[in-house]
Amino acid sequence: MKNKENHKNLSSTQANMYIAALRNNVVVLKDGGMRAVIEVNSINFGLKSEEEQVGLVNSYVSFLNSIKYPLQIVIQSRKFNVSEYVATLQEQMKTQSNDLLRKQIKEYSEFIVDLVEMNDIMYKRFYVIIPHTEGDHFEVKGIFDRFGEIFMPAAKITLSQEIFLKKHRDLMLRVNNVMSGLEGMGLKAKLLSTNELVSLYYNAYNPQDDADKPPISDFTNMRYDVV
Repeated sequence: MKNKENHKNLSSTQANMYIAALRNNVVVLKDGGMRAVIEVNSINFGLKSEEEQVGLVNSYVSFLNSIKYPLQIVIQSRKFNVSEYVATLQEQMKTQSNDLLRKQIKEYSEFIVDLVEMNDIMYKRFYVIIPHTEGDHFEVKGIFDRFGEIFMPAAKITLSQEIFLKKHRDLMLRVNNVMSGLEGMGLKAKLLSTNELVSLYYNAYNPQDDADKPPISDFTNMRYDVV
């Protein structure tokens, strides 16, 4: 009975999600649209000289003017997770024959845990989402229209392999254009793979601490779409 209830809740969640599948390093939406996600590193603007700051601003303006389609910039904040690092220290402590070093490793690992918990240390990741929508027509909707869409199941459109490949090719051209513009500002940009997209959306829909989450499988060699 419990399994049936869990399956029912899972089906209800999937019906209200706008993501149809993750494949070929892109997000396929139920309305036939596609999204690519680029991860971008950050730079400390305040530490730059005035001349460098002016150059960065001018480069950013030129980059925005060169883009003829909408972009979404997302900043994701997460609590810093030191569980793997602490586990490594504990393994070293077990194999350490020197009592003094073993004691120092133990005290250091406890210090790291206390430091993160007391100061609530966060890390940030920056993403640029590049869209490909049928006809590239973006309708401006009011807040009430968007609020109503939350409670409406997303309609699913099936893409043929030929249409998918064409859209994927067009989207990758945009990705290359955006990445070139970002790298021109001295930023490092990387297109997220399918497995990295799974991790990104899994963490977005499961905001609890990383230590409480089950491990994510490697979907790289899967023959079917990840849904």
